[in-house]
Amino acid sequence: MMIVKIFDSTLRDGAQAENISFTLQDKMLIAKKLDKLSVSYIEGGNPASNLKDMEFFNHAHELQLENAKIVAFGATRRRDTKVDEDSNVVALLQSNAEVICIFGKTSAVQVTEILNTTLEENLTMIYDTIKFFKDNKKEVIFDAEHFFDGYKGQAEYALKCLETAQNAGADTIVLCDTNGGSFPSEVFEIVSTVKAKIKTEIGIHCHNDNGCGVANSIMAVKAGAVHVQGTYIGFGERCGNANLSSLIPSLQLKLGYRCIKEECMERLTKTARFIAEIANISLDKSLPYVGRSAFAHKGGMHVDGVGKNPISFEHIPPEIVGNQRNLLISEMAGRSAMLSVIKEIDPSITKESKEAKELIEILKELEYKGYLFESASASLELLVRKHLKRFSPFFKLQRFKVIGEQTTSGQANLSSAMIKIGVGGQSEIAAAEGEGPVHALDTALKKAVQHFYPTIEGMRLIDYKVRVMEPSDATAATVRVLISTTDGEDIWTTVGVSRDIIEASLNALVDAIEYKLMKEQM
Repeated sequence: MMIVKIFDSTLRDGAQAENISFTLQDKMLIAKKLDKLSVSYIEGGNPASNLKDMEFFNHAHELQLENAKIVAFGATRRRDTKVDEDSNVVALLQSNAEVICIFGKTSAVQVTEILNTTLEENLTMIYDTIKFFKDNKKEVIFDAEHFFDGYKGQAEYALKCLETAQNAGADTIVLCDTNGGSFPSEVFEIVSTVKAKIKTEIGIHCHNDNGCGVANSIMAVKAGAVHVQGTYIGFGERCGNANLSSLIPSLQLKLGYRCIKEECMERLTKTARFIAEIANISLDKSLPYVGRSAFAHKGGMHVDGVGKNPISFEHIPPEIVGNQRNLLISEMAGRSAMLSVIKEIDPSITKESKEAKELIEILKELEYKGYLFESASASLELLVRKHLKRFSPFFKLQRFKVIGEQTTSGQANLSSAMIKIGVGGQSEIAAAEGEGPVHALDTALKKAVQHFYPTIEGMRLIDYKVRVMEPSDATAATVRVLISTTDGEDIWTTVGVSRDIIEASLNALVDAIEYKLMKEQM
């Protein structure tokens, strides 16, 4: 089995995405997760660019990684500057990183118009910088920036840059589609040509500006690249980088390359959710392999087919990548979908069982009232377990109160909430303030429940949607509230319906906590 080394640039290239900002602690946590996934390289940042990146390298030894090497990223020496006197080069050396990734221009246009230097001086800059780090016993990866555009414009010079890097001792030469505009057929042809001329290990670094980042990376591997760079869930500058959460399983499960340890494959989904949580972004539901909708089925024929044989509508078993099948309960799916949910809880129940028929009728009645279970599988599972008497309540909501407060001009309007819950023979009352009634309720409820169940501390509401069911009823209309919650690893959605938006929200919040506690108990 051919090995493909995975180089994760989430902490460096990913950090250049819009609205992404990592603290030192964020970077340390992500690096640990990526190491557990068994990627080969973790690019920590550019120590010469900012103090935060240098701080990361100062603390990197505390990570005690088992699988990955930490990489420091930086540019070739400046023009007309001695390599050992270049402050950026010195900062890379002082990072104490085991591996140095040097980027250098390989496009003649970029050299003359952006660097404002000569083609010959650029070659010397590449050679001097790589040689300097090899003389200092570092593993050196050379990122050939703008290589594909440079090759299309002036192939001879682009190849000469690679030869210079090879002669200087680079351990890996990475061909970069920096502007993300190449197509798979071009990448395959150009990488094949490079492989025939360059003996050094070849890598690929693709951006996703034309939507081909993953496809281009796969074609590069097929042409002989053995090192793939990307960011874990694809975010990065502009349209992002090649998505490693798609690339790794595609290369390993579909094409037979070894990218990570086999036993780590089931970490793919949890790692994606963890990084999204740390980055404070919503994980795209439709992401291949790791998205919540990657194995979701709604159409009746699809649900029926998957129930009989999963390969009818799934390209891999979801468990391999740590994901799960999601049969969406709706008017389109019918009894087969509901039965699949029931059988997960009680395999003895059949389509003709009394319990199955009762639950179908309950579902129809609740959907008529406005419930939407296809997007709230956590509430659906609780509903089924309660009806089958397979659920013991963890707490009882005894009463609640919400008060709105208008503050002085220029300050946020606050709400306060009081909640009383009972657990066994004990009661707990908690109060909290929040920016709005739902925030206050959420905080107060968690404070009360946490008194008995401390493990809910890490729960966080990440999405809140309200839908008015009958707009013609104006302010007396029934509303549906959907709440998505995470504990940093899993994400689940619950639903509440009422003519009172506060009550609907509270019902969904209670379901979210009960679902978390139930899963911990199983």
